[in-house]
Amino acid sequence: MNDSLIIFDTTLRDGEQSPGASMTREEKVRIARQLEKMRVDVIEAGFPSASNGDFESVKAVADTIKESTVCGLARALERDIARCGEALRGANSGRIHTFIATSPIHMEKKLRMTPDQVLAQAVQAVQWARQWTDNVEFSPEDAGRSELDFLCRVIEQVIKAGARTINIPDTVGYNLPWQFGDLIRNLRERIPNADQAIFSVHCHNDLGLAVANSLSAVMNGARQVECTINGLGERAGNAALEEVAMAVRTRQDMFGCDTRIDTTQIVPASRLVASITGFAVQPNKALVGANAFAHESGIHQDGVLKHRETYEIMRAEDVGWTANRMVLGKHSGRNAFKSRLKELGVELNSEEALNTAFARFKDLADKKHEIFDEDLQALVSDEAAADHEERFHLLSLRVCSETGETPHAVLVLTDNGVEHRAEADGSGPVDAAFCAIETVVASQTDLLLYSVNNITSGTDSQGEVTVRLNKAGRIVNGQGADTDIVIASVKAYINALNKLMGGEIRHHPQTPHAV
Repeated sequence: MNDSLIIFDTTLRDGEQSPGASMTREEKVRIARQLEKMRVDVIEAGFPSASNGDFESVKAVADTIKESTVCGLARALERDIARCGEALRGANSGRIHTFIATSPIHMEKKLRMTPDQVLAQAVQAVQWARQWTDNVEFSPEDAGRSELDFLCRVIEQVIKAGARTINIPDTVGYNLPWQFGDLIRNLRERIPNADQAIFSVHCHNDLGLAVANSLSAVMNGARQVECTINGLGERAGNAALEEVAMAVRTRQDMFGCDTRIDTTQIVPASRLVASITGFAVQPNKALVGANAFAHESGIHQDGVLKHRETYEIMRAEDVGWTANRMVLGKHSGRNAFKSRLKELGVELNSEEALNTAFARFKDLADKKHEIFDEDLQALVSDEAAADHEERFHLLSLRVCSETGETPHAVLVLTDNGVEHRAEADGSGPVDAAFCAIETVVASQTDLLLYSVNNITSGTDSQGEVTVRLNKAGRIVNGQGADTDIVIASVKAYINALNKLMGGEIRHHPQTPHAV
């Protein structure tokens, strides 16, 4: 049994299917660079046939990443697979991941195909993919609810056709750990050519069991786990990469394998994904939550002070928690700023972009005594958001809020270069500012989420705001950061409006399709 566990990260694909978590091409490349730095084996960069934007994003990641395999997802359709192959042309190491559903309910209700038709289509899809690359992965969607005999037939035939990775998805998070582990063991024992492929798993967290199911599969011979940073993903999310990697690393007494992940890059990756997607990490989240290594109980504190391992099974430093801070002020130079960004995995595209980011850094240094790494991440994300504002720009904002008076906001913003002055009352300063924006924009959107998180500690901390808007079923997130929380809120709202008013609509990879 191979002692190497392959980590397949799908943050850029399945993670992006979280409502509002869509990323720009530049954001995907930033995250991919961090995943490469973390030594992720396979990076699933997206679904190239979903839109032209998705194609360009996968192509950009494939052209940039050198150390990790870059993967694209494709339905079992020749046009999808060809589009995927085109996007991956520039990859040092590329993989096509194709799939078709195999559960009775999916075949009957979604695909409207017979089992024999599904089997034939699966084999044909692998053959099409082999025309582009020898590195082909096949997934029988909803394998966790598929009939075992049929699943064995499909997998045996796609391995014969040339698939070298067989991924078993628990697509709807239905399985229990012992059940899912038994499934992997049975497949490996019953399929005659099982030794010719690596068995992989992709577990969803609908019952909170994604990591447990993944680890059970590893115990039963799976040697690839598909996961995401922070457990991001559709519905309740996917198995969290950081939890899988650290469970296997920490419990070497139980697992006959280990990953090649540089675990000290886990916290930086977590922060970067949270900052770009606007999906904040809960404080008690394992490993990467703010309280993951905090001890309040006197008994616990006493034990840790006497001997750390009394209450800590790993070191905070092992997953990237450090006291690292960048203490630069308004007199600091561009080289120090640029060097720290590079250490954080941020590479700006041009001197103009560097100059703009540096100017924003100087403005922030005037407001804050200390600049932390998290501030820099937020600053760059905020700058990237501003670069993509195609229609609305905030020029000025004034808000009045005092005891016994109705909050009032006055702002000036541009709409395609035309200035508009607006004012409105609200139940609070943020509400007043949003109402003022709407007197100009009239977006007819629903506000689904308004979330504020402090980026660092202290009363001078930047606030990072996430706004989630819905219009006719299209959901977007907007982010903004500032030491003034009202300004951060307005930035986030305008960022969301710009995403909503422009950009392509992505097609979900699991949309029913004719074959």
